[in-house]
Amino acid sequence: MKKDLSEYMRVQSMKLIAVLAITGLVAAACSKKESSSNQETTAENESAGVVEVLDEEVTNLIDPSATLEVLGEGYKWSEGPVWVEEHQFLLFSDVQTNTIHKWTEEEGVTTYLQPAGYTGEEERGGFLGSNGLFISNDGHLLICQHGDHRIARMDAPLDDPAPEFTTLADSYNGQRLHSPNDLVQHSSGDIYFTDPPYGYEEGPEAPERELSPNGVYRLTTEGEVILLTDELSRPNGIDLSPDDKTLYVANSSAENPIWMAYDVTEDGNITNGRVFHDASEFAGKVPGNQDGFDVDADGNIYATGPGGIWIFAPDGRVLGKIKSGHSANCTIGNNGNTLYITAEDRLLSIPLR
Repeated sequence: MKKDLSEYMRVQSMKLIAVLAITGLVAAACSKKESSSNQETTAENESAGVVEVLDEEVTNLIDPSATLEVLGEGYKWSEGPVWVEEHQFLLFSDVQTNTIHKWTEEEGVTTYLQPAGYTGEEERGGFLGSNGLFISNDGHLLICQHGDHRIARMDAPLDDPAPEFTTLADSYNGQRLHSPNDLVQHSSGDIYFTDPPYGYEEGPEAPERELSPNGVYRLTTEGEVILLTDELSRPNGIDLSPDDKTLYVANSSAENPIWMAYDVTEDGNITNGRVFHDASEFAGKVPGNQDGFDVDADGNIYATGPGGIWIFAPDGRVLGKIKSGHSANCTIGNNGNTLYITAEDRLLSIPLR
């Protein structure tokens, strides 16, 4: 009996060893497969890179091996970046928290101004804060204020901000503007801005909506607001060419995802509207759409679009793309050496050449 028991225990031990060996081999194989898969994914990402070169000319503007740096994160919806050359800092909006933030190399991101876009007494939600920001020809901060339905000027110094505002434009033909979204100032002093209906707490069909068109406007130095066009369903980002002769406008619509170009006439109005680029083939396939953008000193355009930042030559050729994901806006700063990008809850940067 003792011998039989001993033999039984020996057989069971051998079975256990075999099972453990097989289990080890399976685990090792799985680990090796997972490691290989991870390596393949990493290699694929590294191979794809952040910068997509579509025309070798883009390598004169950005290093194809450049990478994105996260400068800040945790925002509700980051927007409207502007570089303040005089003080060497960046400002950007967090639209849903009614805040403008400041970024510097030394301090990172700090709160700059609050309230920034809505100064009312009643609590409200939605996209109530500031959006597009611009440093005026005379050195003031100009703000697109969603909640207050206006273009405003901050009257406090740039290096000592305070919520002290002067209204520059808040209506057209006696009807209140929707939610001015982005703006740019001509060398003449005229301000061009877009006015889509994104800022209403209850959405575009809000009962308090007064204006019908979603327009592109010109605010003259005399304070007159002129409707330039209402042909775009969701006019959004806006900028001028370096010589002020061409006005570019992004249409932030999945149904008509285009950038438009217009000739600026001597009297400040626009003519000869044409599609600068149509991104219909990418609409809905990758996150993001036409939103804010910036134009460099040579007329190249860095524009948010499907998948990230599209880089255009002045003649409309797509030179390359920066894969920054769903991005709302961007601006060139740091003496032309850096592109700053607001992308959902983050502030990013990438070096330029």
